[in-house]
Amino acid sequence: MCGIVGYVGSQESAGILVDGLRKLEYRGYDSAGVAVHDGKQLQVVRAVGKLKNLASVLQESPLKGTTGLGHTRWATHGRPSEENAHPHVAGGVAVVHNGIIENHLELKAELASGGIEFSSDTDTEIVAHLIHRALKDSERLLDAVRVALRQIRGAYALAVLSESEPGQLVVARNASPLVLGVGDGESLCASDIPALLEHTRDVIFLEDGELAQLSADGIKIETLEGESVTREPKRINWSPMQAEKGGFKHFMLKEIFDQPRAVEDTLRGRLDLENGDVVPREMGIDEAAAKQIKRVCLLACGTSYHACLAGRYWMEQLARVPAHAELASEVRYREPVFGPEDLVIAVSQSGETADTLAAMKSAKEAGARVISVVNVLESAIPRAADGTLYTHAGPEIGVASTKCYTAQLVALLMLSVYLGRRRGTLSADKGRDVLQALVEVPEKIRITLESKDKVFEVARRYQHVQHMLFLGRGLGFPTALEGALKLKEISYAHAEGYAAGEMKHGPIALIDEDMPVAVVMPRDSQYEKTLSNLQEVRARDGQVIAIVSAGDPESAKIAEHVLEVPVAPDVVQPLLTVVPLQLLAYYIADLKGTDIDQPRNLAKTVTVE
Repeated sequence: MCGIVGYVGSQESAGILVDGLRKLEYRGYDSAGVAVHDGKQLQVVRAVGKLKNLASVLQESPLKGTTGLGHTRWATHGRPSEENAHPHVAGGVAVVHNGIIENHLELKAELASGGIEFSSDTDTEIVAHLIHRALKDSERLLDAVRVALRQIRGAYALAVLSESEPGQLVVARNASPLVLGVGDGESLCASDIPALLEHTRDVIFLEDGELAQLSADGIKIETLEGESVTREPKRINWSPMQAEKGGFKHFMLKEIFDQPRAVEDTLRGRLDLENGDVVPREMGIDEAAAKQIKRVCLLACGTSYHACLAGRYWMEQLARVPAHAELASEVRYREPVFGPEDLVIAVSQSGETADTLAAMKSAKEAGARVISVVNVLESAIPRAADGTLYTHAGPEIGVASTKCYTAQLVALLMLSVYLGRRRGTLSADKGRDVLQALVEVPEKIRITLESKDKVFEVARRYQHVQHMLFLGRGLGFPTALEGALKLKEISYAHAEGYAAGEMKHGPIALIDEDMPVAVVMPRDSQYEKTLSNLQEVRARDGQVIAIVSAGDPESAKIAEHVLEVPVAPDVVQPLLTVVPLQLLAYYIADLKGTDIDQPRNLAKTVTVE
């Protein structure tokens, strides 16, 4: 969740960079930095903490130069520190980067074997060294960047400035947003449109696998293969509010499409793939304490409770500790029994949910260790907890949570791996498999989102629905509950989520030709059983919407509608199968004309009972 800004033109760039970063500060809080070319050499200034700290340094010691790039960071690989802040420099090459370099460990080992010494813990510094090395055999910075990118696997938005080529920037994109601004005698780049609007409303959206060279004279775009690309700028006539929406009709839709980035940012700096482990900072629990845990209790309300239900599975499967998920609004009045051998995990998007805060405080008073999973820094719940695993989803404006939910799932799965490794119940190899599956999730969510038009057609078919049933087994059950809740929240249709194995214990009485049933049934260990439930629904003329793994041959024979997600290991399926259900709820609500971002009677943060 980092922000990039770049400028080349005739104006002093440092102030422009800082102003642009202010528009993106929500994307990074722990450090910021700029690199400016003064015509002779690069000048780099970085500061830990919020952007105001960098602004103070630059006010005292201004940088001169009309070409520069800036970055505001949320800790990725490496702790928050000045040496880990961007830009990273290697041999006169400065780089800022959003994304995850998946093969950074092998690249780092290869560079180290050639005598390269590293000054940070980040994957971005590796990119700077690769470009610097490639410049020795390249005539243009653009070509050197291309050579470096061919060695990289992963998601990235990059901006590069070289001491040897003043007056230009090179940028590149793969699965991480980057937009270019076309000005009068100046060119700009940023990771989001609001950072550009003070200078130009003519923008070019860089596509995956493309590079661009920015100068005062204009912008030249090429593919990774070296082919020239011609793309006319688009005129942005958005209001400031529309700019914040990124051109989407509603915040909720923007936030659904923001999920790959939210997952990436929640993973950043927390994975030790080499050892199949999760970095221990923030957790508030060491190995000795982890081994003493006899029970895990996950506390939450609403959507966060559904994340806890998935977390319960992971805790038992990976950490091999008894776990249960509880509605915080019930726990606080039930006189529950907590003790020193309990780990209580409080999950809240806002960090201010009154019922969750009260329940976790009672658990802590009884001697339990409390960890929180929240999205808002320094909110009440993390302040009261022994440790906090922040989700880095960024601000979520839509009342119906989407990206915060997937970020919570990521955090709970990481926490399960962390506990499993410390309790000795999860091997390094198995931990590595789980974490590698997590690393691959953002791209698989992007693929899932590409089916939006197909989801829209299903929504059109059911836009007037008054009732809908959602079924799932195992890790599909929390997804069914979440799908039902989303439909209720924003379309005002009645919907229920059920464990598919419970269908014959009552809900089957509801099935007829007028009852749509969404069945969550990826190709996992529960697939055969869920397929039987699907057949039972069809035998009673129910209209089935099946959420399946790509290429599933069986469901298409039975279901009226099939929505596919990419094939993935069982453990990460909830991060994929929920996406079509979010889109389905959104499109049904949009077709009905409801107030999607602010549905009736609901509030984003529930700070009262």
